Amino acid sequence: MCRAPGWTPPASHSAGDKLDFMSPPRTDTFDLGALRLTSGEGRHVDLGVAIEPFSFGGETYPVAPEPVPVRLDISRTTGDGYALRVRFEASLSGPCMRCLEPAALTFTVDAREVSQRSQARAAQSPKAAHHGRGRAKHDEDDSDELTSPYVEDGVLDLHAWARDALALAVPANLLCRADCAGLCPVCGANLNEAGPDHGHEPAPDPRWAPLSELHFE
Repeated sequence: MCRAPGWTPPASHSAGDKLDFMSPPRTDTFDLGALRLTSGEGRHVDLGVAIEPFSFGGETYPVAPEPVPVRLDISRTTGDGYALRVRFEASLSGPCMRCLEPAALTFTVDAREVSQRSQARAAQSPKAAHHGRGRAKHDEDDSDELTSPYVEDGVLDLHAWARDALALAVPANLLCRADCAGLCPVCGANLNEAGPDHGHEPAPDPRWAPLSELHFE
């Protein structure tokens, strides 16, 4: 587990604050329990997280900046539950998927997660859990349990959450511009530069090829 060294609870920020960080500490996981929040209490934390490059069609698209500054909002719910929100901006750069020219796109990410154990499971004693007593009752109450794949034993996997959230924001095609015309299928010219007059004579119909072999005296 990597916790931000020398971390102290930051001052509270309003929800509308602009994300403007100054060299936030880098962390991949965050110990939510270390905040010692009570039910209904919340805190904002500014951190930095490394996000690995994405790979599309054999091309690599690195993520900038490194690390990516993120704002993590943490609210304690009842029991062992947390309501979480992560916000950040990140850019991907690499070849345009149509014309192969350099492209750089910036994405704004705003993702939320809830981790809330059922009341019955939270109240279950470790001894009872070990022996399986009351298991049927707890199975019935699992319907009110909200689990997050990024929270385990009170520790948030911020690295995995940030990367998955960014992946959901990335479109299927990364383009240098929305109206990119791509490459000419005949000669490979960049149609963004060639202009609307670019074209080629249509290829002759191969069915008429034998006629070219006829010679008339």
